[in-house]
Amino acid sequence: MKIDFLILPLDSSLFNSLSHSELEAANAKWLEVDICPGYPCRVSLEDAKVGERVLLLSYTHHKATTPYQSSGPIFVRENAITAETKVNEIPYMLRHRLLSVRGYSNDGTMLEADVTEGDELEKHINGIFQNADVDYIQIHNAKPGCFNCTVVRA
Repeated sequence: MKIDFLILPLDSSLFNSLSHSELEAANAKWLEVDICPGYPCRVSLEDAKVGERVLLLSYTHHKATTPYQSSGPIFVRENAITAETKVNEIPYMLRHRLLSVRGYSNDGTMLEADVTEGDELEKHINGIFQNADVDYIQIHNAKPGCFNCTVVRA
């Protein structure tokens, strides 16, 4: 059975309002993109282009009150606009990467996990959501382990 899903980007408002002192306290850095792909933006769900600036900062992407609570580095393009994704749409940024796909219960306990090439992502999302106890999925880049986005049932 096919299960409809929606990929959720991070909201730009989480980052647009950060002051210089907040960024400094968080050890965030502005970088100039020197290769594409290589700097996937978690807000626009697009790879930043060569010459663009991206903010590199640590982000708590899994705020669960379980041992699976987690944070890690992410990139956000300067002036990024929050992506408007459609049901069952997989952004290109995810299609060309090796990905780790992790399914969690509503209390934040990991129940399922898999690794896939991005062009096979839809099949793995559907497979993980076959487990009725999975409330949401998080997608990470498999090699560096960095968080990309969250997936919910549509």
